[in-house]
Amino acid sequence: MPVHTYTNWNSRPSDQVEQIEPFRKYFFICEGANTETFYFRRLIDLRKQLGIHPLIDIRLWEKTDEDRNLSFAKNLVAFAEKQKQNRENEFDYERDKMVIVFDGDIFEEKVQGYDELISQIEKTDIAVVTNPGFELFLLLHIEGSYEQWIEGHETDFLRMDEEGKYSYAYNVLRALTGMNAKKNPEIGNLADNVLIAVSQEKLINQDIHDLKGKVSSNIGNIIEEIINENPNA
Repeated sequence: MPVHTYTNWNSRPSDQVEQIEPFRKYFFICEGANTETFYFRRLIDLRKQLGIHPLIDIRLWEKTDEDRNLSFAKNLVAFAEKQKQNRENEFDYERDKMVIVFDGDIFEEKVQGYDELISQIEKTDIAVVTNPGFELFLLLHIEGSYEQWIEGHETDFLRMDEEGKYSYAYNVLRALTGMNAKKNPEIGNLADNVLIAVSQEKLINQDIHDLKGKVSSNIGNIIEEIINENPNA
C-alpha cells in the first residue's frame, strides 16, 4: 500500500442521510516524510475553523513502506501520477487537483531542469515550492517573523552550511519554538496560525517561476485560494 490518505471529510454521517460527494478534492503529496505531514494533518483538522467550503475536501497522501522516504521532486511527480491512476484513491481527473509540495533548495546549486519540472506539473496539477525549504514557511506562522528574522537575512537562508545543507531556517525555527521540526509532531500546531503565514508570505517572493536565488514560498497563496474557493459561485 503506497499511500495512506488522511482526511476528515465526513461523507456519510449516518445510513439514513444521503451521501454527499465533495465538489473538489485537493490531494497534497509532499517531499518530506515528517515535517510536512505533521503540518498538513493539523491544517486538515482546521478546515471548518478556516471556513473552507463544505464541498471542498483536502486530503494528504502519506507515503508508506518503501516509498516513505521517496523524495526528489521528479520522482515525487511520477509517484503522484501513479497514485492518481489507482482507483482506490478516488482521484477525479475532471475536478480534483494534485498539490505537489517540494523544496527548491536542491535546484539552487546541484540540480538542473527546474523550469521544465514546474511546467510539467502545472499542465495538470499545482506546484508548491519553498526556497530553501518547508521550515521557511513554518517560520512565517510566527507573528513578526518576517521583519525580525527574514528581512535583511535572505542570504543567510540561501547559504549552505559545512555539511552542504540549507539549515538556517531550520535552526531559527528551532530557536524560536524549541522544537525539532523534523521529529516533533507538535510543530504541526503552527498551522493554527496559518492566516498569519498567508499574510506574511506576501512579503517574500511568491512567484515559483522566478525562484532561484530568492527566499520564496507559494504555499500560503495556494491555501488562501482553497479557503476562498466557492463551488456555488
